[in-house]
Amino acid sequence: MKKIYFFLTLVFTGIQVQAQKDFQGMAVYESKTQAPKFEGMRANRDITPEMQKNMEERMKQMLEKTFILNFDKSSSIYKEEEKLDAPGQQGGMRIMMNSFMGGGGTFYKDVKAKTYTVDKEFMGKEFLVVDSLPKLNWKLEQETKQIGGYTCYKATAVKEASKTDFRNLRPKNNDDKKPEDKKEDPKKTSGETKTNFQDNFELPKEIVITAWYSPEIPINQGPENYWGLPGLILEVNDGRTTILCSKIVLNAKDKATIKAPTKGKVISQKDYDETVIKKMEEFREMNRGRDGGPVMIRR
Repeated sequence: MKKIYFFLTLVFTGIQVQAQKDFQGMAVYESKTQAPKFEGMRANRDITPEMQKNMEERMKQMLEKTFILNFDKSSSIYKEEEKLDAPGQQGGMRIMMNSFMGGGGTFYKDVKAKTYTVDKEFMGKEFLVVDSLPKLNWKLEQETKQIGGYTCYKATAVKEASKTDFRNLRPKNNDDKKPEDKKEDPKKTSGETKTNFQDNFELPKEIVITAWYSPEIPINQGPENYWGLPGLILEVNDGRTTILCSKIVLNAKDKATIKAPTKGKVISQKDYDETVIKKMEEFREMNRGRDGGPVMIRR
């Protein structure tokens, strides 16, 4: 009898180990980013109200994306769902927006090794960013809500804003300046300011993160570079961007291949950020003072 019990225990343990090894899931996330409040891309007399409306609609569409997260117990890949560009919509503009809004490429996380790898294209060059996963000091709270039938718990954290993720771009607050720094701008007329776009917008130093995770799916994965909670993260709000899970499939018959991308020049996150910032400064100086360059900003 003891031999039979021992044999059944081994079989049951083996089944559990195999089940954990084969465990895999897929989650669909809808990402929406609130565009910065500015009027017009450029102060151009040729831009009609209808053209302005069309540009705003295109911007809105480019800031609304669908992502797929394939995950197992220790790793995941997060990638934008491929879509055909609508007639008249330029694919090049979408690629450029991805570069400047923190998107693009395949984001691979290994939560066991605490590393990530993401392939990015910037200014026609391919990079492979490899670095350690950021460790957030999550504050677990008791507040709950339902997302897609799963009970989710709230968690919050504060992180340093990325200098190359322009989704949180915001108008500068001149109220924080000292009186002696508040000089009259000769370009101000009738409540409007004509100046370089980048001179009027800034990135915050810190961002408050609010996440909702479900212990019913006991893996410490999530969208983008978010992880480290006792359950799959189904919703994240980090500033102007909200990422919400709309569908979950666990242990589907067809398994996805979860592995890190390999194409591109290997670079750390710090070095990649410095490269982007340098190019942005060059672009800024090149466009400063150019005819047709000012932006119309409502005060």
